[in-house]
Amino acid sequence: MAKNLTTRKEDYSKWYNELVVKADLAENSAVRGCMVIKPYGYAIWEKMQAQLDKMFKETGHQNAYFPLFVPKSLFEAEEKNAEGFAKECAIVTHYRLKNDPDNKGKLIVDPDAKLEEELVVRPTSEAIIWNTYKGWIQSYRDLPILVNQWANVVRWEMRTRLFLRTAEFLWQEGHTAHATKAEALAETEQMNNIYAEFAENFMAMPVIKGRKTESERFAGAEETYCIEAMMQDGKALQAGTSHFLGQNFAKAFDVKFATKEGGLDHVWATSWGVSTRLMGALIMTHSDDNGLVLPPNLAPIQVVIVPIYKGEEQLDQISEVANKLAADLREEGISVKYDDRDTQKPGWKFAQYELQGVPVRIAIGPKDLEKGSVELARRDTLSKEFVAQTEVVEKVKGLMNEIQESLHSKARAFRDEHITQVDDFEEFKKVLKDKGGFISAHWDGTSETENKIKEQTKATIRLIPFDGDKEEGTCIFSGKPSAGRVLFAKAY
Repeated sequence: MAKNLTTRKEDYSKWYNELVVKADLAENSAVRGCMVIKPYGYAIWEKMQAQLDKMFKETGHQNAYFPLFVPKSLFEAEEKNAEGFAKECAIVTHYRLKNDPDNKGKLIVDPDAKLEEELVVRPTSEAIIWNTYKGWIQSYRDLPILVNQWANVVRWEMRTRLFLRTAEFLWQEGHTAHATKAEALAETEQMNNIYAEFAENFMAMPVIKGRKTESERFAGAEETYCIEAMMQDGKALQAGTSHFLGQNFAKAFDVKFATKEGGLDHVWATSWGVSTRLMGALIMTHSDDNGLVLPPNLAPIQVVIVPIYKGEEQLDQISEVANKLAADLREEGISVKYDDRDTQKPGWKFAQYELQGVPVRIAIGPKDLEKGSVELARRDTLSKEFVAQTEVVEKVKGLMNEIQESLHSKARAFRDEHITQVDDFEEFKKVLKDKGGFISAHWDGTSETENKIKEQTKATIRLIPFDGDKEEGTCIFSGKPSAGRVLFAKAY
């Protein structure tokens, strides 16, 4: 089954597309550019969602829900934001269909059902939320507001790829309001750190934290912080962003509050989000030519038990051992599936669970019963060993941590090997062509230089690292002074 996959070396893009479909994660839908997330794929997203939701709530945030539709006038109120998303907007203009009098059985838009005001299907929710916050905020006593929304958004993308870029996708978007600039900046940093912690500890995906250049910032933000990851094909992927919005949205929607000192001031704002794009990042960080490789912390099934038997009697004997093992593992908080279906052979099941990235597989046959052992296989290394039944629970508990750490170490080593420091433009182009990855280089700080490098190489400044090299130098392109190195890469 997994052997049908195109290899990464052959065609990385094709490998990715095939894997998403064959591992039962998602598929294209009848709606152009939109996807159906299948149960197994959604189960992974649910684990991501549950962990992030827990982390948000531990830092004082609450969930709410805001409308899918944004009146066009509200959307236009924040000019920079509207401008930034204008090309991707889907618009609702009418509210009714009617039968076509000239073509029986066909429906047409009813021209008499035109909306008084057109509605934008949300590409992001700042406009509707800040219009709402105006009614919630009168005084410093109403602040801070720490709200998150789990929702879908629509951005009318022309070139789509499952999880990475679709016209509709799932995400969370946090929108917070604060009395001071310092509080809002601290919130922006805190949420970027939460994303980094989630990526490292749950996705086993190493990331670099930093801020975006002015031209790469979120439309309407004064600063955008981000985390960037490196995929196995040497391309970067933006895995999360956190925006300091200053008072821009508060001024656009006239959101003022009475200060402690008795004055009147505009509110300070942030917004932050991650999306189902993280699914793409997870796939491309760890998976191999045999299929999906999942870190135990996000695997919907952490252990699968497959019986190998002939006849009902053998199955009953194996099931007794398997069900006891499954119960003991579940008591330790490990998710287990005992696959005793008689509709598929063990070899088919092995291939399927390997393709779907289940971290640990346990096989039990008649000989294992005699010896009091099981065969235990790791998905990350594809190694197998025999383990005494009495030691399985402790062994698997240890493996959950070991596999998680091993995947992170392997991905980190790959990422570090693909950070190259260069000092001139010719070398920059050569590294980009031959090796890819992050290129650490001096930049003069101007959008003009940034755009020219992008035009000539398709590489963008992914971020200005917080922990980056602050030494002064000379820009690789213009030869002008540079305050420090930034990270360039081709990106998804």
